[in-house]
Amino acid sequence: MNRPPPSSPERSDLMRRVRRRGTAPETLVAGMLRALGLAYRLDVAGLPGRPDFANRRRRWALFVNGCFWHHHTGCRAATIPKANRAFWTEKLAANRRRDAKAIRALRAAGFRVVLVWECETRRPEVLRARLACLLGDRRGRPVPEPEPAQGP
Repeated sequence: MNRPPPSSPERSDLMRRVRRRGTAPETLVAGMLRALGLAYRLDVAGLPGRPDFANRRRRWALFVNGCFWHHHTGCRAATIPKANRAFWTEKLAANRRRDAKAIRALRAAGFRVVLVWECETRRPEVLRARLACLLGDRRGRPVPEPEPAQGP
């Protein structure tokens, strides 16, 4: 993979501020998992792909993926920059290959793998229902969706 040409100081400052952990989507998901009573570990280095959240005893792993960095198919945020397009195309494809390899390894080890995309966190009520259905409550039972409120 070719290295991109040196960038401007402004671009370097911007990229330096991109965080790997503690992002707003991760914080939101952590709150939802706590509200469901689910125990988890953060950034589990001993598992393939270093999941953002995992519970080894209950055998689940959860990744919170940024739509740009993990190139979310069909998402408006999954763009390819116009500058140095060949570099970014290869980098984003390599990210997707790496993600797929980690997911296959986790599933082969008997883990349920859940992907949460950054764009999904914009609708927290839908995301919470999905997590409850996929991961269950503290005893591993699926949590039913709440009944819609009936009007008077």
